[in-house]
Amino acid sequence: ADPLDDFRPTEATHDGVTRTVFRAGEGPAVMVIAEIPGITPEVAEFARRVRDRGHSVALPVLFGTPGKEFGATYAVSSLVRACVSSEFVALKTGVASPVTRWLRALAADLHAECGGPGVGVVGMCLTGGFALAMMVDDTVVAPVLSQPSLPFPLGAARKRDLGISDADLAAVADRVAGGCPVLGLRFTADPAVPAERFERLRQELGDGFVAVEIDSSPGNRHDIGRRAHSVLTADLVDEPGHPTREALDQVLDFLDRQLTP
Repeated sequence: ADPLDDFRPTEATHDGVTRTVFRAGEGPAVMVIAEIPGITPEVAEFARRVRDRGHSVALPVLFGTPGKEFGATYAVSSLVRACVSSEFVALKTGVASPVTRWLRALAADLHAECGGPGVGVVGMCLTGGFALAMMVDDTVVAPVLSQPSLPFPLGAARKRDLGISDADLAAVADRVAGGCPVLGLRFTADPAVPAERFERLRQELGDGFVAVEIDSSPGNRHDIGRRAHSVLTADLVDEPGHPTREALDQVLDFLDRQLTP
């Protein structure tokens, strides 16, 4: 477990809902939205890397126990609770999860407090597509979609769905055309993030969508397993030259570039 003692727990209230937000660092803000099962030690370590690059990091608690290590039972429990919550949309197409409205309000507060050109948002897994939905606000200038898994890719329509309405997607496309790129990451054999979803992002956003797709097919040269999913955390191999380390460095460089005044 990670005591998170180098983060300070704060509270944020929007639309009558109060959540804990762990904060650390100074500089332009980056919101790190944890994957299932929650803010694990690996998620916290990624946030520390962002902090150490000169950013103020904010980790909102949407599910799970902050600092608790990953476990299969814990992951299933967190996933079930998220899926039955009205805040998350697991299967419906063409809509964003309602919790993204709360996160957009938090991003606005972070920008007002921390300054800079805007806010970075890194979503992972269940929250991987949230940064895209949050781009309807000009506040978000560094969106990172790491293994965006909602809606669950059951059927052809859901595999291509981006977890956002058509109207909001058009607004996002306008922002991308105006110079705000989107960074996406996935393992190629990850069934939770099908190739069709990234192809749809390319179609809608053009060259403004930067795809980092790491080969996890059978026999790949880095022996990445076919179950690899968490690019920046659990499946990160922190060795120079490894594609996951290169992906991590690309994310950190992207945040630096987009958030440098």
